[in-house]
Amino acid sequence: MARKSDSVALPDDRQSLLALHREARRRRETAPLGSHQRSEAAFELERIEVHIARVERAMNPPLV
Repeated sequence: MARKSDSVALPDDRQSLLALHREARRRRETAPLGSHQRSEAAFELERIEVHIARVERAMNPPLV
């Protein structure tokens, strides 16, 4: 089953991704332990972190 956030395209600039990461991290930290909201925020964090890594590897020179 696909999560709703999987269908939302992420921006390709690092600053926007970092802002989304901060917001997702805030949602995860304020959600109750074991809740669906906390799980969704954690999955969103993973998705954002992977995209940040892609953007950083594509930089010239790579940030990684």
